[in-house]
Order: sequence, then C-alpha cells, then structure tokens
Amino acid sequence: MGKPKILVIYYSTYGHVQTIAQAEMRGLLKSGKVDAELYQFAETLSGDVLEKMHAPARDTSVPEITPEILAEADGFLVGFPTRFGVAPAQVKAFFDSTGSLWSKGALLGKPMGLFFSTASQHGGQESTAFSFLPHLVHHGLIYVSLGTPSPYMFETDAIVGGSPWGGGVIAGSDGSLLPTYKEIEIAEIQGDKFAEIASKLAAPDQDLSKTAAATSEKPTEATAATSEKPAEVASVTPTSASPVKARGRMLQIVDKFKNLFKS
Repeated sequence: MGKPKILVIYYSTYGHVQTIAQAEMRGLLKSGKVDAELYQFAETLSGDVLEKMHAPARDTSVPEITPEILAEADGFLVGFPTRFGVAPAQVKAFFDSTGSLWSKGALLGKPMGLFFSTASQHGGQESTAFSFLPHLVHHGLIYVSLGTPSPYMFETDAIVGGSPWGGGVIAGSDGSLLPTYKEIEIAEIQGDKFAEIASKLAAPDQDLSKTAAATSEKPTEATAATSEKPAEVASVTPTSASPVKARGRMLQIVDKFKNLFKS
C-alpha cells in the first residue's frame, strides 16, 4: 500500500492564502508519511471585477480542483480568506457541486483541516473555520484541528495569525501585511501534524464492515424464539449506502482513533 494522498486546496485573491498553502505543503512532505498535491478553487468573479479589486493574476501553474480529483484523495487541507466570518463564494460554489460525492459517501471518514486569512486578528480567525464545519459534517469528513503546537500562538506582544482551529495569516485591511515567518512556521507544523494523523487513519486494518454485517445477522435469544415465523417483507437489495456498511465504516473509524491515541 502506498502513502496516503493529501490535497492542499486553496482560494487566494491576493496571494496570502497561497503562501500559507505552500507552507502546508512543505509540512506535509517533510513528514515523509504522505504524498501531497496542490490545487486551487476555480474563480467565479469576472475579469472586470477582479481588475477593479486590483487582484493580481492567478497562478495558472496550480491546477483547479474538481469533485473527481477530490474523491481520489485520502485527506485534505483547505484554505481560504474570510468573507464576513464565512467561506468565500468560490469555495461554497465548489462544495455545492459535490452532491454526487455526498450521495455515494465518497468522502466519509476522510480527514480535513482548515487554514485561513483575515484582515485583522478579530476578523474571523476562528469563526471562519467554525462556520465551515457543516460542509464536513454532511460529507462525514473528520475535522482535524491544529491545537496549539507552536509557542508563537501564545504571544501577546505581536499579531500572529492562526488559532487552534487551523493555521492562518492576518493580511491587514488593505492586504499590505505579508505572511510572517511565525505564521508560515505554524502552517508547516499543521502540515506535519496533519500528515501524522492522516497516515494513521489510512493505515490498513481488518474490514470491520464484514464484522458488523456478521454481527447483525447473528440472532440473539430474543430474536431466535420468533425467527420460526418471520414476517413477510419485501426483498430489499443492499446498496453501498446500506446501514450495515455505514455502521461498519464508522466502527472502522472509531477503531483507528483508538489506536491513534494509544500510540
């Protein structure tokens, strides 16, 4: 089995989030435990609007993410600037297009971490991540928070982006503040820590979905007494989204988390 494939996906208007995304990539690759690829969300604004916003040209060397590419990966680090404490329209538009993945449970049990950019330290360094969690919940994604692994996150004599919710940068109201070495280091730490967790979640183990299926078919004493005269019900062919398989998959995730905290 090869290394888990982690996608770093970002949306960046002025380059701040892209810089943090590159730091996340370095952290992932430095760990040696995962393979990592860099993608960006498609732009939804017109060229005229972007010009009036004085936005620089997009980095065309970074490919745009698609639902098909998303489904093939084992985990995700996603970054974007805040828009009044929530994700920008470009990111929402992409996740609105992932209904087919949701219907298949294609992202169930995969880890995701977040990073972000705000104009000020009170501009959404935490609420931007918090308000994005419903996307993870409905897809069954596992949110991997950053915690406080860096001493820079406790400083009070300087403005430093990032929070326990994920890495971040404070860009200033006019976008003139570039990512500092502290914010970049925090992002690299996040990439490294995420790789450790993602590699453990992706580790091969027994197929608990089969165990769950076998358990659900074994009659108990209470059901055995009534099994001689089963009620007539319509035959239903199990699907990929059947309760037994879903239960098995969740048992598998719980088991991996238990092993994660033992190590």
